[in-house]
Amino acid sequence: MADVAIRKPALAGRLGGSATVRLAVAPPASRVALRAPAGSLKAISLALGLSVPTTPKTSGRAGARSALWIGPDEWLLIDEAGGDLMAACSSAGALHSATDVSHRNVAVIVSGPGAEATLAAGCPQDLSLSSFPVGAASRTVFGKAEIVLFRTEEDTFRVECWRSFSDYVFGLLAEAAEDAGL
Repeated sequence: MADVAIRKPALAGRLGGSATVRLAVAPPASRVALRAPAGSLKAISLALGLSVPTTPKTSGRAGARSALWIGPDEWLLIDEAGGDLMAACSSAGALHSATDVSHRNVAVIVSGPGAEATLAAGCPQDLSLSSFPVGAASRTVFGKAEIVLFRTEEDTFRVECWRSFSDYVFGLLAEAAEDAGL
């Protein structure tokens, strides 16, 4: 019988937080990097079952599926239930480019009354509720790592980062969460 390698998920078993912030590694999700011209968005939105946003720093959401505006013709699609985003995109019948990035990214959920302060420790963006409301999403930096930041509730953010930066991002979040809890 051949040896079978068991792959350990990035950040497996990692916990962090403070009295005001909870850090949790998000369960695995399906993710697709989508590029498409404006003329294709109606068909793609129909195929995905949500409205693909066209306004900077916004998102579209239906159930466990989200489309985050990343650039003028670029979105990050996330299906937290593991739905087949590639199949949905290919059924659109419209011009687009879709790349499965499910195994490239890791997500950390930052929640609690100190979530904004935790993220502000390493992110130069104004994360106040008035500037970054629920549903806001953007590609930005946290420390020295590129992230995609998505505000899912008033005191909850989803931080998407590349797997290769996940230890660094989680460590910096944990340190900032401790500071926010003081």
